[in-house]
Amino acid sequence: MIVSSGNRGDAIRSDCYVEVSLHAATEHSIRIESKVKSLYGKSIRELCLKVLDFFELKSAQVFIDDKGALPFVIAARLEAAIKQMINTDKEFLLPVEGSEFITGKEMKRRSRLYLPGNNPKLMLNAGIYGCDGIILDLEDSVAPDKKYEARFLVRNALRSVNFYGSERMVRINQLPAGLDDLSFIVPHSVNLIIIPKCEHADQVKAVDRRISELLGKENTDIHLMPIIESAMGVINAYEIASASPNVVAIAIGLEDYTADIGAQRTNEARESFYARGAVVNAARAAGIQPIDSVFSDIENMNALAENVKQSKALGFAGMGCIHPRQVPVINEYFNPGQDEIEKAQKIVNAFEKAKELGLGVVALGSKMIDAPVVKRAQSTIKLAIEAGLINENWRESDGN
Repeated sequence: MIVSSGNRGDAIRSDCYVEVSLHAATEHSIRIESKVKSLYGKSIRELCLKVLDFFELKSAQVFIDDKGALPFVIAARLEAAIKQMINTDKEFLLPVEGSEFITGKEMKRRSRLYLPGNNPKLMLNAGIYGCDGIILDLEDSVAPDKKYEARFLVRNALRSVNFYGSERMVRINQLPAGLDDLSFIVPHSVNLIIIPKCEHADQVKAVDRRISELLGKENTDIHLMPIIESAMGVINAYEIASASPNVVAIAIGLEDYTADIGAQRTNEARESFYARGAVVNAARAAGIQPIDSVFSDIENMNALAENVKQSKALGFAGMGCIHPRQVPVINEYFNPGQDEIEKAQKIVNAFEKAKELGLGVVALGSKMIDAPVVKRAQSTIKLAIEAGLINENWRESDGN
């Protein structure tokens, strides 16, 4: 029996195709085709032998068609093929590159870039685009017959790829299949799990329970972001948003939502105004971030900018990206404007002055300022500082 994993063809880059079979010989047979074989053929062969020995295979016949794959890709492809032949719980894990980090509940999530989970070429430099989050996708962007091997690649990417401070997100498959994805993802430096097509709070709780089981303790570090993609999901948005303390955001997916209600999606988005407003309201009521859908026209930057302005005006904190060129536009327009920053500074200054004077109320001019307004102003200043728009010592630096 010959089993395979990976991608092949003239257009493939930074990937490889692997075939594995068992034969009657007394030693391994490894054949490598690669344009860089003279430089890297020996190291590819050594990695291959290391993986074969780890899984205790005695006489394997391996063919590798290399298109510039890095070791974490080759190892993932080879392991996926081997595990189609033998039944084992062992995992071949390369050392983690760099330090692990935990992201905060309220970190900025203006932009999140979707990357197909079975395409390593797009993963390698994704962090340089400046997006707040990188989504390694196991769901819609991966063909059904490639989902199994994509799990190994995503796992290895989480351990090996430098995403330059972007939050590491993984979109699992629709439940219940997505619960099986978690065993590949949870122990390996993931910051946030995206739950697609979420319609009920029980789905969030099921993911949270499974994560805790895999961690061997109550989950407090891995965040959750359910995506609302149906009329039923919109109806249950608040229950979903408040289903677990690990839910830090809920998003809306408008492609599936508009199909579910029988509407045609448009750039003006009038057909989804109610749903988007409902998701924002549910998220804010639950004390988490509302995240808008992706904008599918990757060529029209002006329309994207208008969409982001509308999204921010509705109360969203960020939105999805399907192309790197969308990232700077989304980041720019979700950043606070100069007028917003100046108003926030005045509110925070008034609040601090009222505290110093022991006043029970905060006033700015003739207007009374209540706690939610102060909190929003503080969030605006925090985002402005993180975006480099003002100095963290702004009170001293601007004379306020």
